[in-house]
Amino acid sequence: MTPNATTQDEAVLLVETTAGIATVTLNRPGQFNALSSALIDELQATLDAITTNSDVRVVVLAARGRGFCAGHDLKEIQGMRDVAEVEALFARCSRMMMTLPRLPQPVIAKVHGLATAAGCQLVAMCDLAVASTAATFATPGVNIGAFCSTPSVALGRAVGRKHAMEMLLTGAPIGAERAFAIGLVNRVVSPEALDAEVSALATLIASKSSAAIASGKQVFYRQLEMPLGEAYQVAGHSIACDFFTEDGKEGVDAFLRKRAARWPERR
Repeated sequence: MTPNATTQDEAVLLVETTAGIATVTLNRPGQFNALSSALIDELQATLDAITTNSDVRVVVLAARGRGFCAGHDLKEIQGMRDVAEVEALFARCSRMMMTLPRLPQPVIAKVHGLATAAGCQLVAMCDLAVASTAATFATPGVNIGAFCSTPSVALGRAVGRKHAMEMLLTGAPIGAERAFAIGLVNRVVSPEALDAEVSALATLIASKSSAAIASGKQVFYRQLEMPLGEAYQVAGHSIACDFFTEDGKEGVDAFLRKRAARWPERR
């Protein structure tokens, strides 16, 4: 996959795939990678393409410049005519956000700087997140009179309710260590170690059965919204089916014979 624009400076999104890992990079560094209409549309198109790309086993969501993502482009919103136009923009953004957990491939957020408002939402919607010690997170809409309602949907599902409300009600930024403590990110490393940490995690996941990961990810998010008994019923059916897939048969045989698995799609 290649950027839609002709040069790195022109493209609002960069995509590079190596060894089954697609790195999707936000490329509006001068605007702290604010989510403009164009960037939202590019992200949606890219995620839709990745969904059916069997060559991609893991997605890393990264960004250029000093910040990860500063949320929505307020200059763009300020120029809109009415509530309906702004609401339509947020509907498109919400659709893009919901695509992340629906991808069959795991998505890792690689956060090196500030992630605020919809940028924090983007981190919360990814399956995993690794942050640099220099990263900060905030939902500061309350500071400008526009409560971070859409980021609250993701944040309230990623961390404890009271932690989410504290961020939403105060608008105060938190550091990477605090984000780790409340469960917003999985790991915190030095800025110098961020690339290697994300690469190692992505490579490890890419080595697993992509079929099992795809079915397991789907069930994980689906069962979260279910009563306990129904959740176990759905999960039980899913894992039973896994044992009868090509990957499942190969994996069990490899385990019992004490050899490395040779996943069918890699033979």
